[in-house]
Amino acid sequence: MQQIHLSGGIEFYSFRQTRFKQGALSIQFVRPMKKEEAACNALLPAVLLRGTKRDPDLRSITLRLDDLYGASVSALVRRVGDYQTTGLYCSFMEDKFALDGDEILAPMLDFVGELLLEPVTEKGAFSENYVESEKKNLISTIETEKNDKRVYASAQLMKILCRNDSFGLPRLGEKEDVEKITAQKLYDHYRKVLSESPVQVFYVGSAEPAQVAKLLTKQFEKISRAPVMLAPQTALAGGDGGHVTEKMDVAQAKLCMGFVTPITNRTADFAAMQVMNTVFGGGMTSKLFMNVREKLSLCYSVGSAYYGSKGVLTVSAGIDEGKEKIARDEIMAQLEACKNADITEEELTAAKEAVLSALRTIHDSPGAIEGYFATAALSGQGMDPQAHGAAIAAVTGADVARVARTLCYHSSYVLKK
Repeated sequence: MQQIHLSGGIEFYSFRQTRFKQGALSIQFVRPMKKEEAACNALLPAVLLRGTKRDPDLRSITLRLDDLYGASVSALVRRVGDYQTTGLYCSFMEDKFALDGDEILAPMLDFVGELLLEPVTEKGAFSENYVESEKKNLISTIETEKNDKRVYASAQLMKILCRNDSFGLPRLGEKEDVEKITAQKLYDHYRKVLSESPVQVFYVGSAEPAQVAKLLTKQFEKISRAPVMLAPQTALAGGDGGHVTEKMDVAQAKLCMGFVTPITNRTADFAAMQVMNTVFGGGMTSKLFMNVREKLSLCYSVGSAYYGSKGVLTVSAGIDEGKEKIARDEIMAQLEACKNADITEEELTAAKEAVLSALRTIHDSPGAIEGYFATAALSGQGMDPQAHGAAIAAVTGADVARVARTLCYHSSYVLKK
């Protein structure tokens, strides 16, 4: 991975490879995660994709992409730690596979520049029809997530766990905030995003990094920028936890538990905590799955997730309503086993192999490469995959127990009838 500093607060990362027929490029405007703008950031790329001055509707956009050998462009909205990104992700054929004399990379970047910098406008604002249409789509997506009770319960736990931290905000914002967005409000925010936001561009493909950097500079020099640098990523903000029960007409109760640790992906014990999470509840060989679900039949589903950017670990279980207390107690008992180094060699080996296997898939596609490195850069993680893998392989049972002892039970959420 080569990093090049472009002018105006733009960081360009190039991962040069020749194994794939497709290249990938993402452009992310990095914003602080805030309730007052989260919905605007989520809506913005969808509106930009509706048309440009040259190609003012979806039909024109589709024809333009067809001319670029079936390239694709999609909205890209990430939430990584304290940051939210808004931007575009592109996939396109490498120049060397095009017909003689045809280029794809340069015209692709010209098109992306048009999407970002030359949107369809009406009276100094975005098209009202386009904004209202995409608001409906975004609200539908938000409501779909709420209708999935497992996802809903996990989101409610995060709001309780992170009540003093922006990490509890939904990636796409709240429905009521989307409803308040107007074409003028979104356009004013768009101008602010272009001017103030740090920009991270990731390219995966065979072109020379200097060539891609030159093409990018050509696009960004069209706008006046005064970037405002963001504060570094932080661990979860302190504060008291909470234990909330909500009643709803559900077929299966949901139990979610939240834990905090000072270990993040910016600290030395990150790899050990990844392995610990996998031993505890990160897969089908984990203690939670093998004991709480399989052996004791206390839940229909159970698993844990570790959010390294903030130092948060959560457990989510689908349970019978009457088994809430015993399931909660057994989950805590399995964590205690991890803290006491009650871990077999088979459990440790399986957990390490699962994490290493996930790391190996990073190089399976341009999109996977972009996803790993973009997220790592945003979160402040300094390890490349090779160093990361070596750190995972070196984790011992004693390391797992040591990092497990840093976990503190913080909050819980129960959804039941």
